Formats: sequence, structure tokens, C-alpha cells
Amino acid sequence: MPTNNKGLFITFEGIDGSGKSTQARLLLDRLKSEGRDVVFTREPGGTGVKISEKIRNVVLNHTSMEMVWKTELLLFMASRAQHIEELIAPSLKKGMIIICDRFADASVAYQGHARGLDMDWIKKLNLFACGDIWPHKTFLLDISADVFTERKKKENKSHDRIEKGGAAFQAKVREGYLALAKAEPGRFSCHNGTLPQEEIHQQIYSVVQKMLSGSANS
Repeated sequence: MPTNNKGLFITFEGIDGSGKSTQARLLLDRLKSEGRDVVFTREPGGTGVKISEKIRNVVLNHTSMEMVWKTELLLFMASRAQHIEELIAPSLKKGMIIICDRFADASVAYQGHARGLDMDWIKKLNLFACGDIWPHKTFLLDISADVFTERKKKENKSHDRIEKGGAAFQAKVREGYLALAKAEPGRFSCHNGTLPQEEIHQQIYSVVQKMLSGSANS
């Protein structure tokens, strides 16, 4: 359920390598150029949220490979609870636009669909961590596991702990995201992540423009 605060909460989701972070940044720059009051943040972690960022370093570090999946889930939830309390909720109350690179849907897709953890518990934990804070719009950048593999081969950097799960794991994550989008077509806006960056950005910006126009007229 969407938050009742007066701000606008936008999230970006997708499997690793989908281009969601790039699109989140492009939207941030576009809205800032218009003089809008925008905050960019990410999960796990959070811009300027020290506790959440410390948890990020633990959960994504390749030295944490022995971490069990229940621990992984609970760490993500702990990071999210701090993130919301310290940054997201106060910013929304001020009427700001929040752009977040991943949020609660990631736990359902990664730890639920891909890891196989109990979906009901994940939903309950998300409700506990998030309260009434929920995205007004979620942009899903969709690519196949094969595209993930191709893009990661071209990157000159090491994979984090979750990216090391490989293509089969990413395929399961993708199935989870597509199931979420099908269940909530009003909140999700799905985009082909293999299209040119500028084309995807224009699609996303068009959706956000309509949302901002609607809120301005309400």
C-alpha cells in the first residue's frame, strides 16, 4: 500500500546488470535540472545512513560467502528499517521526491523467489520494516540472464557476493520480479532493459511527468 505522505516515492528494480542504477541516475539528473527537490538513495544501505551502509558492506562482501540465507534476509530488513526511519520517511514528509535503487521488492525476488525462503515471512518482515512507507511507482528494467552474463563479462570489476550466484540464480530473480509486476500492474512500469539508454529514460520520464502533473492538479 502506498504511503500517505505528501512526497513521491519512486523505486527502480531489476536483476543485476539490468541498467536500473543508470536509469535512476538519469531520472535524478533530469528532475534536478527542473529544480525539483529530489533525494537519491539505494538499498542495501542508504545515502548518508551510516548503519545501513555498514550492513551493506557485510551483506555484499565476497568474504561473507558463508552467510546463510536467513541471515542475509534479516540483514537486508535491518538495513531497510534504518533507511526508512532515518532518510525515506522524513524526506517524504517534507514533500520531496525519493528515487531509490532497489527497495522491498528486491527481498521478495532475491530471497523469496531465488533463495526459496518463506514468502509469507518475507511479506511480514517487509511490513514490519516499512510500515506504511511503500513506493508509489516502481520501474522494472527487464533483461534475461544471458544478457546479465554478457554485460558482466564486459565489466572490468569483481562481482559482489550476490552477483556471484551466476546466471541461473539471476534467472530465478527475474521470474520473481515478473511475478511481482504481474500482481501489481498499477504500481509497476516494466521496460526492456536492452533498449538504448536514452529511449528507456524517455519512457520512464514520461510516466513520472504524468504522475507529477496529476499530483500538482490534485
